[in-house]
Amino acid sequence: MLLARFWKSDRGGVAPIMALTIVPLIGVAGMAVDYTRASAARTAMQVSLDATALMMSRSAATQSSAELQAAATDTFNALFNRPSVQNVAVTTTYSSTGGSTVEMTASGTVRVDFLNVLGFNAINISASTTATWGNTRLRVALVLDNTGSMSQSGKMDALRTASQNFLTQIKDAATAPDDAYVSIIPFNKDVNVNSSNIGESWLRWDLWEAANGLCSKSSYKTQGSCTARSGVWTPANRSSWNGCVTDRDQNFDTTNDAPIAGSTLYPAEQYSSCPVPVMGLSNDWTALSDKIAAMQPNGTTNQAIGLQMGWQSLTAAPFSVPSLDPNFKYNQVIILLTDGLNTEDRWYDNASSINARQQKTCDNIKAAGITIYAVQVNTGSDPTSTLLQNCASDASKFFLLTSSEQLVTTFNQIGTALSNLRLAR
Repeated sequence: MLLARFWKSDRGGVAPIMALTIVPLIGVAGMAVDYTRASAARTAMQVSLDATALMMSRSAATQSSAELQAAATDTFNALFNRPSVQNVAVTTTYSSTGGSTVEMTASGTVRVDFLNVLGFNAINISASTTATWGNTRLRVALVLDNTGSMSQSGKMDALRTASQNFLTQIKDAATAPDDAYVSIIPFNKDVNVNSSNIGESWLRWDLWEAANGLCSKSSYKTQGSCTARSGVWTPANRSSWNGCVTDRDQNFDTTNDAPIAGSTLYPAEQYSSCPVPVMGLSNDWTALSDKIAAMQPNGTTNQAIGLQMGWQSLTAAPFSVPSLDPNFKYNQVIILLTDGLNTEDRWYDNASSINARQQKTCDNIKAAGITIYAVQVNTGSDPTSTLLQNCASDASKFFLLTSSEQLVTTFNQIGTALSNLRLAR
């Protein structure tokens, strides 16, 4: 009866009600304040952890587990400046399976000012992050013009410098030996597959033997002219071959079919301006550098055979191609550099006919998913090459240079783009 009168009374009723409700109200308001502060601390923890993981990715591959853990903890603590967060703990692990991965977690407790009235002393917070990079491996064929005109305007010297710098960029982008491979294909009218391969089954000798030998009637210098006049032709000893090959039979001059028999084989040729030998995919950076240093300008221009051989170096015999690891993606690239227009191949001595063959090769390479960068060094009065523009994978991958100095900056630009692609996170 007394309690009923208390609730019905309208005299001084606010104070008792407020007294009964003030503690829950303080608890709710305090909970909002404490949880807001904890949420802000957790957001800051996540941001700091993400930044730390990215920083650790630069050196994780070369550090021991203990070194990585210590470096990650120091870096995180420097970034995460929250005195209200106590008992901070950081864990870091690195994996190189299928690419490189740094996984990090952080945890801590946020002291409270209001929730302790409800029996809470702290709020637990945590964050986690993963930085993944290098799951794309890189294979690049450098198809480089070694024709006589490269001796002009400092172009060969600039090409050597640009190519050496490019090798350094690609080497630095690799955290494991198999991350990056480069092949080098110097070309002029022919390519040189190295005379040490004289006994390989992927060569054919009919064209070479028809052009190199002695006729019983000494005034005739080829098999055809000799036998046409009833002479006896004796082919030269193959040991005198200088290593050059010319274009394969059509249409194998535009494909990457393995040289097994017949028209797929590479015809030996005794080209007097034979360039330095090609070098297949390698991660021996010293040997690659030496190959570039050995390049010399000589001979006429057949971009088509250089491009076809560059494609071959990425995919098939006569090159020894490292196997592909199914745990990785592969970015395969050809960089074709030339300073002139096509002038001579196995069949033609006019640019339009050679260009038509080369365009087929360009189309086939791009259809196979290989990226083509095309670089034209035009220090003279040659027109812009429509062939090279169409050969490049897209407009951003065609470069028209008007000075030899631009070679260095252009190769640096391409190298940076490829390095960033391989290291993308």
